Amino acid sequence: MIVEELLKGDTPLENISLLCCMGLHRKNTLEEWYWYLGKEIVDQFWPDRIMNHDVEATDLCDFGTDEMGNVVQCNRMMAEADVPIVIGHVTGNPYGGYSGGYKMVVTGLSGWQSIASHHGPATMHRKDWMGASTSSQMRRQFKSIGQAMEKAMGKKFFAVDAVLGQKSQILDVKAGELESIEEATWPLADKRTNVHLDMKEPADILVMGLPRNFHYGPGMGSNPILMSLGIGGQLSRCWHAFREGGVIIAAAICDGWFNSHWFPSYEETYHALLRYCNAAEFVESEDAAKLVNNYEYRFQYSNNYTYHPFHAMSMISGGSTPLLWTSAVFIAGAKAPGFARGMGFNPTTTFQEAMERAEKIVGKKPRVLCTPECFSGGVAVHLHLK
Repeated sequence: MIVEELLKGDTPLENISLLCCMGLHRKNTLEEWYWYLGKEIVDQFWPDRIMNHDVEATDLCDFGTDEMGNVVQCNRMMAEADVPIVIGHVTGNPYGGYSGGYKMVVTGLSGWQSIASHHGPATMHRKDWMGASTSSQMRRQFKSIGQAMEKAMGKKFFAVDAVLGQKSQILDVKAGELESIEEATWPLADKRTNVHLDMKEPADILVMGLPRNFHYGPGMGSNPILMSLGIGGQLSRCWHAFREGGVIIAAAICDGWFNSHWFPSYEETYHALLRYCNAAEFVESEDAAKLVNNYEYRFQYSNNYTYHPFHAMSMISGGSTPLLWTSAVFIAGAKAPGFARGMGFNPTTTFQEAMERAEKIVGKKPRVLCTPECFSGGVAVHLHLK
């Protein structure tokens, strides 16, 4: 629809380019472009005018730092476009409450150094990261960096954001400047996302199950670093219905399959993490810096459709949050229990064993909050007490 409107306004098709704001994530292949956009659209732009953003691009715009001290970078093609249009969606997200708005351009169109300003322990280990809030430090950083990008570009992003329902159906669409889009979409997103449970007191035990494949791709339930992020993210979504110091029980295969085809840096990163007492010490260490700057991992990201090496550091930052705010995390059914222990979690053979050990911590007859479809039931929700 947007391309059609641009053509109606006498914009030549050859002046329109499509750019995927994928940040640290793996780039899209041509086949994946066909899946997402359809062959009719892709073939009008392939190969020269449909492309993936690259956080390692040598021509990234370096806009210094913003008023908060965050690094500000931007994709040059977007910064120099006459009309920079961003298309996104608004769904519940542990990272700043919602996707869309300034979050998309700040995490999707910048360099890894800018992303490191907010996807690290200094931001994610703050208590306000819990609860998936739009009032968090992370969300303030998104807005600050995004507005600094616009100031340096000398123009505003024009945004089109859709509020999505549970099965990704479009509930509403708003268009305009990013700040106004956030104000216009968040009220409906609040109604769809925030679920108020009929519970008098917060839960003592949070239960979840992690499939092998979800969100970031194949291996998320078996790769221990990605598994930990899944747990940390769900804790953030359930924070307002769960008591601090409670216990998490997560059923996961946890067999140590890192999926090196998509996540080549992860196994080496995991073993480096084991040499440190806590996640923050590791992420801020020289060892972590060497991994992030490893030429082979960076080359694979830019050329071979893999995740960037800093992605693992951001996952460790979020995946270690349960260790800050709970008394224990049990991984029920772990096939390779050493990997669970390496993340600071407690492996158990069965769910029953995990529950028995949890009761020794929180007491008999605990209040249990079970979230069985949190990773498989569609667009996630954020849980609250009535």
